[in-house]
Amino acid sequence: MSLFRMFRSIQFKLILMVLLLILIAVQLIGVYFISTMKNSLIDSFTGNLNQNATLLTTYLSDSNLSTTATTKEGTGEAGTNEMLSSLVANFFTISGATVQILDSSGKVLATSKPSQQSFVGRKNTSLLVSRALQGVRDNEEEIIDEDNTRSKVIAKPVISNNKIVGAVYIVASMKDVYQTMEGINRIFVSATLIALGLTAVLGVLLAGTITSPIKALTRQATAVAEGRFDERVPVFGKDEIGQLSMAFNDMTDRLSDALTINEEEKEKLASILSNMSDGVLATDELGIVIVTNRRARGMLEIPEVKEGTTLSSALGIEKMPIAETLEGKESALLLRRDSEAEDDLVFRVTLTPIRRRDKGVAGVIAVLQDVTEMEKLEQSRREFVANVSHELRTPLTTIKSYAEALDDGALEEPPLANRFVGVIRNETERMIRLVTDLLHLSRFDSRRNQLRRQKTDLSEMLEEVVDRFSFQLRQKAITATVKVDSKTKTAWLDRDGIDQVLDNLVSNAIKYTLDGGTIDISSKMNDTGMLAIAIKDTGIGIPKKDLARIFERFYRVDKARSRNMGGTGLGLSIAREIVRAHSGSIAIESEANVGTVVTVLLPIVPEGSEPS
Repeated sequence: MSLFRMFRSIQFKLILMVLLLILIAVQLIGVYFISTMKNSLIDSFTGNLNQNATLLTTYLSDSNLSTTATTKEGTGEAGTNEMLSSLVANFFTISGATVQILDSSGKVLATSKPSQQSFVGRKNTSLLVSRALQGVRDNEEEIIDEDNTRSKVIAKPVISNNKIVGAVYIVASMKDVYQTMEGINRIFVSATLIALGLTAVLGVLLAGTITSPIKALTRQATAVAEGRFDERVPVFGKDEIGQLSMAFNDMTDRLSDALTINEEEKEKLASILSNMSDGVLATDELGIVIVTNRRARGMLEIPEVKEGTTLSSALGIEKMPIAETLEGKESALLLRRDSEAEDDLVFRVTLTPIRRRDKGVAGVIAVLQDVTEMEKLEQSRREFVANVSHELRTPLTTIKSYAEALDDGALEEPPLANRFVGVIRNETERMIRLVTDLLHLSRFDSRRNQLRRQKTDLSEMLEEVVDRFSFQLRQKAITATVKVDSKTKTAWLDRDGIDQVLDNLVSNAIKYTLDGGTIDISSKMNDTGMLAIAIKDTGIGIPKKDLARIFERFYRVDKARSRNMGGTGLGLSIAREIVRAHSGSIAIESEANVGTVVTVLLPIVPEGSEPS
């Protein structure tokens, strides 16, 4: 596998490309050079052979070969052969060449090769000889003899007095020429192999200067892909690869900075989403939920959103609003959900499309706002207005009715007139109490009610409360007791405000305690270091379903009975606001037909200071 990977590397490809280029160039040069050298050697060899053959024919022509032949007949064959052989040996010096002198009929007169003396007197039937005896001067060819040796054959006519008197037949071996060519070929092949070897070595070195930076770039790119931005590509020069390395290092730095900024923004966004008071859900272009924050999961009471959950199923609404939002339309709706611990929860869901540049709507963002308290406040406001209107309309209607009766003649009857005037007076006082209570609440709501703290004897304050209600207590035969802890006898309080709180609580205790019951008023320091004033009665108690709303304005457990007793439904609300102004709290514990305990907790304030 590693070998296959090496063959696919750029370094191998560069070296192979250079070697192929060198090999092709050398081969082209070698073919041209060897071909030229071969032709040159053969032409030189052939030219030298022709030159010697021409010289011999010229000499034989000048010496009149016909005369030599006649002499042959007169002097004897042995002397002629010796003379012509000597002539051939003197005029022809080519190594390994066989020379034959022929007469006009093609018979061999002499030969330069001793082993061919038997050819003398025989006729040479070579085609080249026939052509030469016919007067053709350029007769040559290459032949391969029995021992596989290539030879050059030349036949030239001998002309004397414009008459062909014979011919010269030369066979010269070209062994030396081809051995020279083979030597040149070996030298060329050796030189080519040496050149390729040197080229390969230089190619490895040169390719390394190119592939090493590329390998470094590859390693750096892999490191960047794995999130490691601390490594750098070495820069070996200012060439193109060096510039690429510098550009890659610069890109790595910028990418690292960009990713750092992106991570910071992502962490900020995650932190914002996680700590938002509103719930957020985001979907993709198909309406599938892809992002939720902790608040949204808590509001929807789901620990986690499963993969593939649609926004409509997560919110429990129809698909139409979400489909319209995916088409680019913003919308808002109210979502009501049942809650086991509290009343129904009300959420305002705002659906906004996520838009991408040149890609249209890419998803939906749903923002959930808990408007339960706002709805409760709005409901309370409506109830408050209705209650105030009702509370004022009833005495006003009564006053108007009795005033009209007096105007219609009741004034003429003193007993009836006095009774009507008394009713009008009572209803007027009721209206005055109601308006006074509303003014008190208005001051507390606007925080304009100033506390006037003074050192207060707790025992004295509680005894005075009992004294103020002694007549009502005697009327219903209710026994009232006061108990003050000896460790806390005094406290810095707004005496008038606390008196109003205690009067309200004791008044309610008397109203709802049956004849012969008991009311216990106590004061002590509790475990948290706060002053605890408790009013305990044995009255009819308060149903559990009403305890949570008992401090609401105009709220009455038994509306008809409370109104007949002269209550406005604002006493406990005013008491709570006064206690809150002291940085305290008020709590009620009650059980039907058993009794009620109202506990007021007030911080112990040192003389001349205010609670923090």
